Amino acid sequence: MNLFTYSLIVRLLTPALLGWMAMRARRSGRNWGVCSGARFGRYAQSSSLASPIWVHAVSLGETRAAQPFIQALLDQGVTVLLTHMTVTGRDEGIRSFAEAIKQGRLVQEWLPYDFPGSTRRFMAHYRPGAGVLIEREVWPNLLNAARSHRVPMILASARFSDRSLRHSLHAGRVMNDAYASFTAVYAQTLHDAQRLEQAGASAVRVSGNFKFDISLPQEKILRGRQFAAALPRKIVVIASTREGEDEMFVNAIVRQVKRAQAQGIDIEEQVLYCLIPRHPERFEQAAQLLANADLPFVRRSDFLDMGDCTASTLKACCSAAVLLGDSLGEMPRYYAMGQVAIVAGSFAPLGGQNLIEACAIGVPVLVGPHTRNFEQAVVDAIDEGAAMRVTDAESALQAAGQLLADPQRLTRMGQAGEHWVRKHTGAVARVLAGLNEIKNSTWQP
Repeated sequence: MNLFTYSLIVRLLTPALLGWMAMRARRSGRNWGVCSGARFGRYAQSSSLASPIWVHAVSLGETRAAQPFIQALLDQGVTVLLTHMTVTGRDEGIRSFAEAIKQGRLVQEWLPYDFPGSTRRFMAHYRPGAGVLIEREVWPNLLNAARSHRVPMILASARFSDRSLRHSLHAGRVMNDAYASFTAVYAQTLHDAQRLEQAGASAVRVSGNFKFDISLPQEKILRGRQFAAALPRKIVVIASTREGEDEMFVNAIVRQVKRAQAQGIDIEEQVLYCLIPRHPERFEQAAQLLANADLPFVRRSDFLDMGDCTASTLKACCSAAVLLGDSLGEMPRYYAMGQVAIVAGSFAPLGGQNLIEACAIGVPVLVGPHTRNFEQAVVDAIDEGAAMRVTDAESALQAAGQLLADPQRLTRMGQAGEHWVRKHTGAVARVLAGLNEIKNSTWQP
Protein backbone atom coordinates (compact mmCIF):
# COMPACT_ATOMS: atom_id res chain seq x y z
CA MET A 1 0.00 0.00 0.00
CA ASN A 2 1.35 3.46 -0.90
CA LEU A 3 0.52 6.82 0.70
CA PHE A 4 -2.12 7.69 -1.92
CA THR A 5 -4.01 4.42 -1.32
CA TYR A 6 -3.72 4.85 2.45
CA SER A 7 -5.13 8.41 2.26
CA LEU A 8 -7.98 7.23 0.05
CA ILE A 9 -8.90 4.49 2.56
CA VAL A 10 -8.77 7.01 5.43
CA ARG A 11 -11.16 9.30 3.53
CA LEU A 12 -13.56 6.45 2.80
CA LEU A 13 -13.54 5.47 6.47
CA THR A 14 -13.94 9.05 7.71
CA PRO A 15 -17.69 8.86 8.53
CA ALA A 16 -17.16 5.73 10.64
CA LEU A 17 -14.07 7.17 12.34
CA LEU A 18 -15.78 10.46 13.18
CA GLY A 19 -18.80 8.55 14.45
CA TRP A 20 -16.57 6.47 16.70
CA MET A 21 -14.88 9.61 18.03
CA ALA A 22 -18.23 11.30 18.63
CA MET A 23 -19.52 8.24 20.49
CA ARG A 24 -16.47 8.26 22.79
CA ALA A 25 -16.97 11.97 23.38
CA ARG A 26 -20.65 11.48 24.28
CA ARG A 27 -19.82 8.65 26.66
CA SER A 28 -17.22 10.80 28.41
CA GLY A 29 -19.55 13.78 28.62
CA ARG A 30 -16.65 16.01 27.54
CA ASN A 31 -15.82 18.13 24.52
CA TRP A 32 -13.36 16.28 22.30
CA GLY A 33 -13.52 18.86 19.52
CA VAL A 34 -14.39 16.05 17.11
CA CYS A 35 -15.39 18.37 14.28
CA SER A 36 -13.44 21.43 15.41
CA GLY A 37 -11.22 23.35 13.04
CA ALA A 38 -8.08 22.18 14.85
CA ARG A 39 -8.86 18.55 14.02
CA PHE A 40 -8.65 19.55 10.35
CA GLY A 41 -5.65 21.87 10.71
CA ARG A 42 -7.69 25.07 10.57
CA TYR A 43 -7.06 27.76 13.19
CA ALA A 44 -8.82 31.05 13.88
CA GLN A 45 -5.69 32.84 15.14
CA SER A 46 -2.03 32.81 14.26
CA SER A 47 0.32 30.81 16.49
CA SER A 48 1.96 32.59 19.42
CA LEU A 49 4.87 30.13 19.40
CA ALA A 50 8.13 30.57 17.52
CA SER A 51 9.58 27.25 16.36
CA PRO A 52 8.35 25.28 19.38
CA ILE A 53 9.33 21.73 20.18
CA TRP A 54 6.21 19.75 19.40
CA VAL A 55 5.42 16.80 21.67
CA HIS A 56 2.52 14.49 20.86
CA ALA A 57 1.07 12.43 23.71
CA VAL A 58 -2.08 10.73 22.48
CA SER A 59 -3.91 10.08 25.76
CA LEU A 60 -3.63 9.92 29.54
CA GLY A 61 -0.87 7.31 29.85
CA GLU A 62 1.36 8.89 27.22
CA THR A 63 0.87 12.36 28.72
CA ARG A 64 1.91 11.10 32.14
CA ALA A 65 4.91 9.33 30.59
CA ALA A 66 5.94 12.52 28.77
CA GLN A 67 5.72 14.78 31.85
CA PRO A 68 9.38 14.59 32.92
CA PHE A 69 10.53 15.08 29.32
CA ILE A 70 8.28 18.09 28.78
CA GLN A 71 9.36 19.57 32.10
CA ALA A 72 12.99 19.16 31.08
CA LEU A 73 12.26 21.06 27.86
CA LEU A 74 10.57 23.86 29.80
CA ASP A 75 13.49 23.98 32.23
CA GLN A 76 15.77 24.59 29.23
CA GLY A 77 13.66 27.60 28.29
CA VAL A 78 12.12 25.90 25.26
CA THR A 79 8.53 26.64 24.23
CA VAL A 80 6.41 23.51 23.81
CA LEU A 81 3.44 22.62 21.62
CA LEU A 82 1.68 19.66 23.26
CA THR A 83 -0.90 17.76 21.22
CA HIS A 84 -3.38 15.06 22.22
CA MET A 85 -6.03 12.88 20.65
CA THR A 86 -8.20 12.37 23.76
CA VAL A 87 -9.67 14.64 26.40
CA THR A 88 -8.12 12.64 29.25
CA GLY A 89 -4.67 13.37 27.84
CA ARG A 90 -5.55 17.03 27.41
CA ASP A 91 -6.83 17.28 31.00
CA GLU A 92 -3.67 15.67 32.35
CA GLY A 93 -1.59 18.20 30.42
CA ILE A 94 -3.60 21.06 31.92
CA ARG A 95 -3.09 19.69 35.44
CA SER A 96 0.61 19.07 34.96
CA PHE A 97 1.60 22.28 33.21
CA ALA A 98 -0.92 24.87 34.38
CA GLU A 99 1.76 27.45 35.17
CA ALA A 100 3.59 27.02 31.85
CA ILE A 101 0.26 27.31 30.00
CA LYS A 102 -0.57 30.49 31.90
CA GLN A 103 2.84 31.95 31.02
CA GLY A 104 2.44 31.05 27.34
CA ARG A 105 5.45 28.71 27.39
CA LEU A 106 3.29 25.68 26.57
CA VAL A 107 0.31 25.53 24.24
CA GLN A 108 -2.05 22.56 23.95
CA GLU A 109 -3.76 21.57 20.73
CA TRP A 110 -5.72 18.68 19.26
CA LEU A 111 -3.72 16.50 16.89
CA PRO A 112 -5.20 16.88 13.41
CA TYR A 113 -6.72 13.86 11.72
CA ASP A 114 -4.32 12.07 9.40
CA PHE A 115 -5.52 13.66 6.18
CA PRO A 116 -2.94 15.17 3.80
CA GLY A 117 -4.45 18.67 3.97
CA SER A 118 -5.02 18.66 7.73
CA THR A 119 -1.46 17.65 8.54
CA ARG A 120 0.08 20.08 6.04
CA ARG A 121 -1.91 22.97 7.49
CA PHE A 122 -0.91 21.96 11.02
CA MET A 123 2.79 22.03 10.11
CA ALA A 124 2.48 25.31 8.22
CA HIS A 125 0.63 26.95 11.11
CA TYR A 126 2.87 25.94 14.03
CA ARG A 127 6.19 25.39 12.18
CA PRO A 128 7.74 23.29 14.95
CA GLY A 129 11.52 23.19 15.25
CA ALA A 130 11.30 19.45 15.91
CA GLY A 131 8.62 16.89 16.75
CA VAL A 132 8.65 14.15 19.39
CA LEU A 133 6.03 11.41 19.22
CA ILE A 134 5.59 9.47 22.45
CA GLU A 135 5.62 5.65 22.44
CA ARG A 136 3.85 4.57 19.21
CA GLU A 137 1.85 7.33 17.49
CA VAL A 138 2.98 6.86 13.89
CA TRP A 139 0.71 8.45 11.27
CA PRO A 140 1.87 8.35 7.62
CA ASN A 141 0.44 11.68 6.42
CA LEU A 142 1.58 13.46 9.58
CA LEU A 143 5.14 12.24 9.07
CA ASN A 144 5.00 13.03 5.37
CA ALA A 145 3.93 16.59 6.18
CA ALA A 146 6.78 16.89 8.67
CA ARG A 147 9.22 15.71 6.02
CA SER A 148 7.83 18.22 3.50
CA HIS A 149 8.26 21.06 6.03
CA ARG A 150 11.72 19.78 7.03
CA VAL A 151 10.70 19.15 10.62
CA PRO A 152 13.02 16.53 12.18
CA MET A 153 10.96 13.87 13.95
CA ILE A 154 11.82 11.66 16.91
CA LEU A 155 9.93 8.60 18.17
CA ALA A 156 10.67 8.49 21.90
CA SER A 157 10.14 5.89 24.62
CA ALA A 158 8.94 3.71 21.76
CA ARG A 159 7.32 0.36 22.31
CA PHE A 160 6.57 -1.98 19.43
CA SER A 161 5.00 -5.40 19.92
CA ASP A 162 5.09 -8.41 17.64
CA ARG A 163 1.47 -7.68 16.72
CA SER A 164 2.34 -4.08 15.81
CA LEU A 165 5.16 -5.34 13.62
CA ARG A 166 2.84 -7.75 11.82
CA HIS A 167 0.31 -4.97 11.16
CA SER A 168 3.05 -2.64 9.94
CA LEU A 169 4.53 -5.21 7.57
CA HIS A 170 1.07 -6.06 6.28
CA ALA A 171 0.43 -2.38 5.48
CA GLY A 172 3.54 -2.41 3.30
CA ARG A 173 5.36 0.60 1.90
CA VAL A 174 3.29 3.30 3.55
CA MET A 175 4.32 2.29 7.06
CA ASN A 176 7.87 1.40 6.03
CA ASP A 177 8.29 4.93 4.67
CA ALA A 178 6.74 6.41 7.81
CA TYR A 179 9.17 4.64 10.13
CA ALA A 180 12.10 5.37 7.82
CA SER A 181 11.32 9.11 7.98
CA PHE A 182 12.26 9.48 11.67
CA THR A 183 15.49 11.32 12.32
CA ALA A 184 15.95 9.25 15.47
CA VAL A 185 14.08 6.48 17.27
CA TYR A 186 14.56 5.77 20.98
CA ALA A 187 13.16 2.37 21.97
CA GLN A 188 12.22 1.20 25.43
CA THR A 189 13.93 -2.20 25.11
CA LEU A 190 16.26 -4.09 22.77
CA HIS A 191 13.34 -6.19 21.51
CA ASP A 192 11.36 -3.03 20.69
CA ALA A 193 14.40 -1.69 18.84
CA GLN A 194 14.79 -4.85 16.77
CA ARG A 195 11.13 -4.86 15.77
CA LEU A 196 11.24 -1.14 14.88
CA GLU A 197 14.21 -1.77 12.60
CA GLN A 198 12.28 -4.55 10.87
CA ALA A 199 9.42 -2.08 10.36
CA GLY A 200 11.76 0.30 8.53
CA ALA A 201 13.19 2.60 11.19
CA SER A 202 16.85 3.52 11.14
CA ALA A 203 19.05 5.24 13.74
CA VAL A 204 17.29 3.17 16.44
CA ARG A 205 18.76 3.34 19.94
CA VAL A 206 17.68 1.80 23.22
CA SER A 207 17.08 4.61 25.71
CA GLY A 208 14.66 3.05 28.18
CA ASN A 209 11.17 3.99 29.26
CA PHE A 210 10.17 7.58 30.14
CA LYS A 211 7.88 6.19 32.82
CA PHE A 212 10.90 5.32 34.99
CA ASP A 213 11.79 9.04 35.15
CA ILE A 214 8.48 9.87 36.75
CA SER A 215 8.44 12.79 39.18
CA LEU A 216 6.07 11.82 41.96
CA PRO A 217 4.03 14.44 43.85
CA GLN A 218 5.30 13.97 47.38
CA GLU A 219 2.41 15.85 48.94
CA LYS A 220 -0.12 13.39 47.49
CA ILE A 221 1.99 10.43 48.57
CA LEU A 222 2.18 11.84 52.10
CA ARG A 223 -1.59 12.36 52.21
CA GLY A 224 -2.19 8.80 51.05
CA ARG A 225 0.09 7.37 53.70
CA GLN A 226 -1.47 9.54 56.40
CA PHE A 227 -4.91 8.27 55.41
CA ALA A 228 -3.71 4.65 55.54
CA ALA A 229 -2.18 5.21 58.97
CA ALA A 230 -5.36 6.80 60.32
CA LEU A 231 -7.70 4.09 58.98
CA PRO A 232 -7.76 0.94 61.16
CA ARG A 233 -8.05 -1.32 58.11
CA LYS A 234 -5.79 -2.73 55.42
CA ILE A 235 -6.29 -1.31 51.92
CA VAL A 236 -5.93 -3.07 48.57
CA VAL A 237 -5.90 -0.73 45.57
CA ILE A 238 -7.41 -2.03 42.32
CA ALA A 239 -6.11 0.53 39.85
CA SER A 240 -6.98 1.45 36.27
CA THR A 241 -9.76 -1.06 35.64
CA ARG A 242 -10.96 -1.07 32.06
CA GLU A 243 -13.97 -2.36 30.14
CA GLY A 244 -15.28 -5.59 31.65
CA GLU A 245 -12.88 -5.63 34.57
CA ASP A 246 -15.07 -3.74 37.05
CA GLU A 247 -17.60 -6.58 36.91
CA MET A 248 -14.85 -9.14 37.51
CA PHE A 249 -13.57 -7.37 40.59
CA VAL A 250 -16.98 -6.44 42.01
CA ASN A 251 -18.01 -10.10 41.82
CA ALA A 252 -14.73 -11.21 43.40
CA ILE A 253 -15.12 -8.64 46.20
CA VAL A 254 -18.66 -9.88 46.89
CA ARG A 255 -17.32 -13.40 47.36
CA GLN A 256 -14.52 -12.19 49.62
CA VAL A 257 -16.93 -10.17 51.79
CA LYS A 258 -19.39 -13.06 52.11
CA ARG A 259 -16.65 -15.50 53.09
CA ALA A 260 -15.40 -13.12 55.76
CA GLN A 261 -18.90 -12.50 57.10
CA ALA A 262 -19.49 -16.25 57.26
CA GLN A 263 -16.46 -16.41 59.54
CA GLY A 264 -17.95 -13.73 61.77
CA ILE A 265 -15.69 -10.91 60.54
CA ASP A 266 -17.50 -7.57 60.32
CA ILE A 267 -16.99 -5.15 57.42
CA GLU A 268 -14.89 -2.74 59.46
CA GLU A 269 -12.43 -5.55 60.22
CA GLN A 270 -12.10 -6.65 56.60
CA VAL A 271 -9.89 -5.32 53.84
CA LEU A 272 -11.05 -2.07 52.23
CA TYR A 273 -10.89 -2.38 48.45
CA CYS A 274 -10.25 0.81 46.50
CA LEU A 275 -11.64 0.40 42.98
CA ILE A 276 -10.39 2.98 40.46
CA PRO A 277 -11.76 2.88 36.88
CA ARG A 278 -9.23 4.18 34.38
CA HIS A 279 -11.64 6.37 32.42
CA PRO A 280 -13.89 8.93 34.15
CA GLU A 281 -16.85 8.15 31.89
CA ARG A 282 -17.08 4.78 33.65
CA PHE A 283 -17.22 6.12 37.22
CA GLU A 284 -21.03 6.02 37.26
CA GLN A 285 -21.14 2.54 35.74
CA ALA A 286 -18.84 1.27 38.47
CA ALA A 287 -20.99 2.92 41.14
CA GLN A 288 -24.07 1.21 39.69
CA LEU A 289 -22.32 -2.16 39.69
CA LEU A 290 -21.45 -1.76 43.36
CA ALA A 291 -25.00 -0.70 44.21
CA ASN A 292 -26.49 -3.64 42.28
CA ALA A 293 -24.17 -6.02 44.15
CA ASP A 294 -25.37 -4.63 47.50
CA LEU A 295 -21.80 -3.78 48.44
CA PRO A 296 -21.57 -0.89 50.89
CA PHE A 297 -19.32 1.70 49.26
CA VAL A 298 -18.24 5.32 49.49
CA ARG A 299 -17.07 7.60 46.72
CA ARG A 300 -13.85 9.55 46.89
CA SER A 301 -15.71 12.51 45.34
CA ASP A 302 -18.02 12.65 48.37
CA PHE A 303 -15.16 13.85 50.58
CA LEU A 304 -12.80 15.32 48.00
CA ASP A 305 -12.96 18.80 49.53
CA MET A 306 -12.78 17.55 53.10
CA GLY A 307 -9.70 16.56 55.05
CA ASP A 308 -8.58 13.01 54.33
CA CYS A 309 -8.44 12.10 58.00
CA THR A 310 -11.55 13.81 59.36
CA ALA A 311 -13.76 11.80 61.69
CA SER A 312 -16.62 11.69 59.16
CA THR A 313 -14.34 10.52 56.34
CA LEU A 314 -12.76 7.78 58.41
CA LYS A 315 -16.15 6.68 59.75
CA ALA A 316 -17.56 6.40 56.23
CA CYS A 317 -14.56 4.37 55.05
CA CYS A 318 -14.73 2.08 58.07
CA SER A 319 -18.28 1.02 57.26
CA ALA A 320 -17.72 0.43 53.52
CA ALA A 321 -16.45 -2.61 51.65
CA VAL A 322 -15.27 -0.49 48.71
CA LEU A 323 -13.90 2.99 48.22
CA LEU A 324 -14.69 4.05 44.65
CA GLY A 325 -11.84 6.16 43.29
CA ASP A 326 -13.91 8.54 41.17
CA SER A 327 -11.41 11.42 41.12
CA LEU A 328 -8.78 12.48 38.62
CA GLY A 329 -5.08 13.15 39.11
CA GLU A 330 -4.85 11.25 42.39
CA MET A 331 -3.28 7.95 41.43
CA PRO A 332 -0.13 8.56 43.51
CA ARG A 333 -2.34 9.19 46.54
CA TYR A 334 -4.31 6.00 45.90
CA TYR A 335 -1.16 3.90 45.53
CA ALA A 336 0.39 5.44 48.65
CA MET A 337 -2.59 4.53 50.81
CA GLY A 338 -2.59 0.88 49.71
CA GLN A 339 -0.57 -1.96 51.12
CA VAL A 340 -1.00 -3.89 47.84
CA ALA A 341 -1.73 -2.59 44.34
CA ILE A 342 -3.53 -4.66 41.72
CA VAL A 343 -2.75 -3.00 38.38
CA ALA A 344 -5.64 -3.77 36.05
CA GLY A 345 -6.04 -3.50 32.31
CA SER A 346 -4.41 -6.94 32.45
CA PHE A 347 -7.36 -9.11 33.52
CA ALA A 348 -9.10 -8.76 30.15
CA PRO A 349 -7.19 -8.95 26.84
CA LEU A 350 -6.47 -5.20 26.80
CA GLY A 351 -2.69 -5.15 27.03
CA GLY A 352 -2.26 -4.04 30.64
CA GLN A 353 -1.46 -0.73 32.31
CA ASN A 354 1.69 0.83 33.68
CA LEU A 355 2.93 -0.67 36.96
CA ILE A 356 6.01 1.54 37.33
CA GLU A 357 4.32 4.29 39.34
CA ALA A 358 3.13 1.85 42.00
CA CYS A 359 6.59 0.27 42.22
CA ALA A 360 8.22 3.69 42.54
CA ILE A 361 6.00 4.45 45.53
CA GLY A 362 7.09 1.17 47.12
CA VAL A 363 3.84 -0.78 46.85
CA PRO A 364 3.87 -4.52 45.99
CA VAL A 365 2.14 -5.09 42.66
CA LEU A 366 -0.12 -7.84 41.25
CA VAL A 367 -0.91 -8.03 37.55
CA GLY A 368 -3.11 -10.27 35.43
CA PRO A 369 -2.22 -12.44 32.43
CA HIS A 370 -2.66 -9.81 29.66
CA THR A 371 0.31 -7.43 29.77
CA ARG A 372 1.57 -7.21 26.18
CA ASN A 373 1.78 -3.38 26.23
CA PHE A 374 4.17 -3.47 29.18
CA GLU A 375 5.50 -7.01 28.87
CA GLN A 376 9.19 -6.28 29.37
CA ALA A 377 8.53 -4.03 32.35
CA VAL A 378 6.27 -6.65 33.93
CA VAL A 379 8.78 -9.45 33.39
CA ASP A 380 11.59 -7.32 34.82
CA ALA A 381 9.51 -6.30 37.85
CA ILE A 382 8.61 -9.93 38.56
CA ASP A 383 12.26 -10.99 38.20
CA GLU A 384 13.24 -8.17 40.56
CA GLY A 385 10.75 -9.42 43.16
CA ALA A 386 8.59 -6.29 42.98
CA ALA A 387 5.53 -7.84 41.30
CA MET A 388 3.58 -11.08 40.90
CA ARG A 389 1.39 -12.35 38.09
CA VAL A 390 -2.00 -13.94 38.85
CA THR A 391 -4.63 -15.48 36.62
CA ASP A 392 -7.86 -13.62 37.37
CA ALA A 393 -9.63 -11.20 39.73
CA GLU A 394 -10.42 -13.89 42.28
CA SER A 395 -6.81 -15.05 42.52
CA ALA A 396 -5.66 -11.42 42.67
CA LEU A 397 -7.72 -10.75 45.80
CA GLN A 398 -6.59 -14.01 47.34
CA ALA A 399 -2.93 -13.24 46.62
CA ALA A 400 -3.39 -9.76 48.07
CA GLY A 401 -4.79 -11.28 51.25
CA GLN A 402 -1.83 -13.64 51.53
CA LEU A 403 0.60 -10.73 51.14
CA LEU A 404 -1.22 -8.71 53.80
CA ALA A 405 -0.72 -11.62 56.17
CA ASP A 406 3.05 -11.58 55.53
CA PRO A 407 4.39 -8.10 56.47
CA GLN A 408 8.02 -9.05 55.85
CA ARG A 409 7.27 -10.11 52.29
CA LEU A 410 5.28 -6.92 51.73
CA THR A 411 8.28 -4.87 52.83
CA ARG A 412 10.70 -6.83 50.62
CA MET A 413 8.50 -6.44 47.55
CA GLY A 414 8.01 -2.71 48.15
CA GLN A 415 11.74 -2.12 48.55
CA ALA A 416 12.48 -4.22 45.46
CA GLY A 417 10.10 -2.04 43.44
CA GLU A 418 11.75 1.18 44.53
CA HIS A 419 15.20 -0.21 43.73
CA TRP A 420 14.06 -1.49 40.31
CA VAL A 421 12.69 1.92 39.30
CA ARG A 422 15.78 3.81 40.50
CA LYS A 423 18.18 1.69 38.47
CA HIS A 424 16.21 2.21 35.22
CA THR A 425 16.02 6.01 35.24
CA GLY A 426 17.76 8.13 32.60
CA ALA A 427 15.60 7.76 29.46
CA VAL A 428 14.61 11.43 29.51
CA ALA A 429 18.24 12.60 29.67
CA ARG A 430 19.21 10.32 26.77
CA VAL A 431 16.40 11.52 24.48
CA LEU A 432 16.93 15.15 25.49
CA ALA A 433 20.62 14.88 24.59
CA GLY A 434 19.70 13.45 21.18
CA LEU A 435 17.12 16.18 20.58
CA ASN A 436 19.66 18.86 21.45
CA GLU A 437 22.09 17.36 18.93
CA ILE A 438 19.41 17.56 16.25
CA LYS A 439 18.51 21.13 17.21
CA ASN A 440 22.13 22.25 17.11
CA SER A 441 22.65 20.76 13.65
CA THR A 442 19.36 21.54 11.89
CA TRP A 443 17.14 23.79 13.98
CA GLN A 444 16.64 27.41 12.91
CA PRO A 445 14.66 29.41 15.50
